[in-house]
Amino acid sequence: MDQRLILPILLPFIAGIVLLLTNGMARQRRLSITAVAALLPLAAALLAMTGDGYHAYVLGNWPAPFGIVLVLDRLSALMLGLTALVALPALLYAVAAGTDAQGRYFHPLFQFQLMGLNGAFLTGDLFNLFVFFEILLIASYSLLLHGGGRERIRAGLHYVILNLVGSALFLIAIGTLYGMTGALNLADLAVRIAAAPAADAGLLRTGALLLLVVFGLKAAMLPLYFWLPAAYTCTSAPVAALFALLTKVGVYSIIRVFSLAFGPTAGVAANVAMPWLLPLALATLLAGGFGVLASWDSRRLIAYSVIVSIGTLLAGIGLGSTSGLSAALVYLVHTTLITAGMFLLADLIAMQRGHSDSRPSSPVAQPLILGTLFFVGAVAMAGMPPLSGFLGKVLLLRAAEETVALPWIWSVVLGSSLLIMVAWGRMGSSLFWNTLDTPVTGIPVHARLLLPAVALLAAGPLLMVLARPLTHFAAETAQQIFAPAAYIETVLANRSLVPATGTSP
Repeated sequence: MDQRLILPILLPFIAGIVLLLTNGMARQRRLSITAVAALLPLAAALLAMTGDGYHAYVLGNWPAPFGIVLVLDRLSALMLGLTALVALPALLYAVAAGTDAQGRYFHPLFQFQLMGLNGAFLTGDLFNLFVFFEILLIASYSLLLHGGGRERIRAGLHYVILNLVGSALFLIAIGTLYGMTGALNLADLAVRIAAAPAADAGLLRTGALLLLVVFGLKAAMLPLYFWLPAAYTCTSAPVAALFALLTKVGVYSIIRVFSLAFGPTAGVAANVAMPWLLPLALATLLAGGFGVLASWDSRRLIAYSVIVSIGTLLAGIGLGSTSGLSAALVYLVHTTLITAGMFLLADLIAMQRGHSDSRPSSPVAQPLILGTLFFVGAVAMAGMPPLSGFLGKVLLLRAAEETVALPWIWSVVLGSSLLIMVAWGRMGSSLFWNTLDTPVTGIPVHARLLLPAVALLAAGPLLMVLARPLTHFAAETAQQIFAPAAYIETVLANRSLVPATGTSP
């Protein structure tokens, strides 16, 4: 039992508490940056551990399914790494731009947000997934409103109400599944659902579909995405960059729960989400594409691009194959990093034009540098070669060749890419070409503001350079997810059961 598994949760938790007791913005900044920076080597170490399979940490040494268990595999390690890679540039930008000083408790809330994210990615229990959801959501409510303002309050109200409804549905789903199986540990739940009698099929499938609604709301899947454009547009840039991970929690939960507890071996509840997932994914893609085309504000354009990326990810998952899931994982790495970088870049451009709340006395970047970064980000977001978005979409289109839905997937994916190209090209012309009404003056570069955005947008070319190891890791991760017996055996190692046969303990 490796105790390092709890450190990604424990570190931001302790840092958040200490920050609540720390006076002085300078000291808070140093402590917060140190804590977030420490997550990077920790995530790298945990990622290296996954080469030899699954790792479980049982809190208090209470055996599953009675105790709380944390499980590390390739997928959770990947998400921990992405969280650390996004969080550090977002925090550095917030400090450099002065966003963290616009209200109280920014740094403790930032740490508690990371605690909720890391906990959601590591937990092996459905109820504790709900707990970590609530931790990250409570922190996100306050971060969304940080700095105040009418638009933020309006967007925050919608965000809070919808997520409270989602939390209520989550509890109903948990209660239903616990009432039918007597288990909430995901490994134990998988075993019990596989052995459930046909008479329980209706309630088990109902609980599963309720979970799909909840995770679809978190992921911003059609028709549950209407909270996202306003929330991501109105909040501050570093918070929006961190929020690029929020939708990925929903995507991660869909992958984890519906491959483990409701996968092909789930008996009467096998593959309950698959008939719904691919059609909803393609509909989300189309809706996001038209939203992108209708957007004239750069932040709203990025927000609708997030919806397009969610549709793309869910399409890969909805194929129900290792190649489709592998393509989705490659695209997930790309879209998380590029989206976060584009939110920071949009704020830099707004600062230069005098339209941002963050107006530090330090100079911001020159138009040529911002224009170059915008071009790199736009090409990556549109999925054009030679940057990373192209790699993910090509892998998805190739994976679709194995299905009867090939014409629909190719048409929707390529059609939405065309809409994105048009929208980003129009936005680039408006910002950097037709500037007579808002003249842009060349001013010196300030590295503290520029480097976080550069670091995130560098993922576009860098992921293409690392395409071979990235695709290899994604393929191995997909194969691991589609073979859940090893996960069940690791978590329930102290109990006499044979996971492959689905025998109830």
